[in-house]
Amino acid sequence: MKSNARREPLFDAAESQTPGMRGNFMRENRETQATPSSDGGEGRSGKAKYRTPGMHVVGEWDGPIVPAKRANKAGGPEKGQPVAESGEERGPTKGNAMQTAACRTQCRKSVSNGLQRVREAARRDKKVRFTALLHHVTPDLLRASFYELKRSASPGVDGMTWKEYEPELERRLAELHERVHRGTYRAKPSKRAWIPKADGRQRPLGIAALEDKIVQQAMRTVLEQIYEEDFIGFSYGFRPRRGCHNALDAVWVGITRKKVNWVLDADIRGFFDAIDHEWMVKFLEHRIADRRVLRLIRKWLRAGVSEDGQWSKTMVGTPQGAVISPTLAKVFLHYVFDLWAKQWRERHAAGDMIVVRYADDFVTRPA
Repeated sequence: MKSNARREPLFDAAESQTPGMRGNFMRENRETQATPSSDGGEGRSGKAKYRTPGMHVVGEWDGPIVPAKRANKAGGPEKGQPVAESGEERGPTKGNAMQTAACRTQCRKSVSNGLQRVREAARRDKKVRFTALLHHVTPDLLRASFYELKRSASPGVDGMTWKEYEPELERRLAELHERVHRGTYRAKPSKRAWIPKADGRQRPLGIAALEDKIVQQAMRTVLEQIYEEDFIGFSYGFRPRRGCHNALDAVWVGITRKKVNWVLDADIRGFFDAIDHEWMVKFLEHRIADRRVLRLIRKWLRAGVSEDGQWSKTMVGTPQGAVISPTLAKVFLHYVFDLWAKQWRERHAAGDMIVVRYADDFVTRPA
């Protein structure tokens, strides 16, 4: 590990070969809402929740499937571009109304100054591996991440609420920042909660500890600067400036502007619960060479679950309710599904093939 006394290189030019891939059946994970059985993050409806637009440098995505107009008003697709991926991109949504103006300014400044170069490097070279990322997790980014969390969320195993943490925010964030960079930060297990499903069964969710949410939110912001340059246009869910309505628009345009023979609507069973940890890390290593970041992610993957005071180890799957879980799921699906679907469409499809994926749900319509 290099000393923080001198500036570390932003990235190196080492290339990684694509490792073998194997299918994994997973179930989506969400931070729960503020009820007796939940904790206030992103539920299924939360999939459509947009991130604060000021937190991101706008990148060039692979044919955004975000038409703002209906088919009879939309412009024609670009050459070689599937119809459902043409159209106007929606503008950014309004940021968190509860966030203070000062914090919004700090968020934009910290990301634009500290992470814009990461984004630009990721855009320039799709094979570059980043060797120094953890130093971007600064006190300013931790503070911005804290203010992005839901304030009414129920506490995790630490018993700490957002409102209880804020009065001594600067001191606590300074200590948290030091622990993260010294390697003494320890991830806490998620507190198990259960919510009813439409079919009468119960879905296991989790409530993460507050400091785990803060650090994960910061790391999610860092990772998004890289992976938003990699993700394919038909990928939706947990992405900045993209939501379920954009995905529905893309499906609507695809089935109304092309001859439809049949549509495949699929859901990956057991999505978040069965992500293979070793393959998850292998996929991350395509872009991430900072061992400290990978070690941090491993801590979250292995933190376990606490239910009725009993801790259980997690051998597979992403932490239930963890803020970082949607980002990890996007990376996993990018390698096991999106790249394959894109290649098959380009090399083997006889006609147009429309693909729209929203988290673990996807719709495809071969022409």
